[in-house]
Amino acid sequence: MSMDMDADPPFPDAAAPDALIDHDRSIEYWSSVSADTTGMLGGYPQTSRIDLQSSSNFLTKLRRARSTLPPKQPLPPLDRVADCGAGVGRITKEFLLKVSRRVDVVEPVKKFTDELVQSLGSGEWAGDGDGGAGNTTGQVGEVINLGLQDWVPEVGAYNVIWNQWCLGHLTDVQLVAYLRRCKEGLKKAEEGAQSWIMVKENLSTDFKGMDIYDEEDSSVTRSDEKFRQLFKEAGLKIVATELQKGFPKELFPVRIYALKPE
Repeated sequence: MSMDMDADPPFPDAAAPDALIDHDRSIEYWSSVSADTTGMLGGYPQTSRIDLQSSSNFLTKLRRARSTLPPKQPLPPLDRVADCGAGVGRITKEFLLKVSRRVDVVEPVKKFTDELVQSLGSGEWAGDGDGGAGNTTGQVGEVINLGLQDWVPEVGAYNVIWNQWCLGHLTDVQLVAYLRRCKEGLKKAEEGAQSWIMVKENLSTDFKGMDIYDEEDSSVTRSDEKFRQLFKEAGLKIVATELQKGFPKELFPVRIYALKPE
């Protein structure tokens, strides 16, 4: 039997780095990482404060633009949000619990959510009751140990579905399907609710605009153009977007998008 040495090798299409994504390898990598902010941020814990402040400012501006309240009157808490790919709850605890009555957590690595629940303050866990009349922060509701490719949001449940530094673990096809499910998970505008899907992710710096595959955690970093294409395929429109400022120069650029159904 002769072998055709000129035949194309049986490797995934180099133009589709997301074909290399392996969810088991991703879980293996994250399970080896320390369950703290340093582990979650790849050794750059100093970026956390500026990241959270920027996210908070972005959401506030978005809500203010659609609010009839006087500028100095505090915004009421959102009813319910989801923190997707939540890790140890850095975003949940330092940001989302301050703006919402309830935060549901979606995270496939159980050691991270165990750490999150153990670190909650008094009244911050729905299992503790209503938190008391004087409680000024929200509560963690459901803790869902699933990958985003498997999570189906409750229909019409959420004001905000927050996705940060996690969507690179989904293939393009999985991401479009996931965003379509998230779209169904938003509270309905006709009921007077403010609701958005938030995406905050690294952007590819490839000079041809290609996605970049990361072998270490089996993820892809997409270009702005690719994100916009996938949002459109999912039937979503961008209502606001900003580049993150103030991060170390050696890191990927980071962009946040607020999305609504078209």
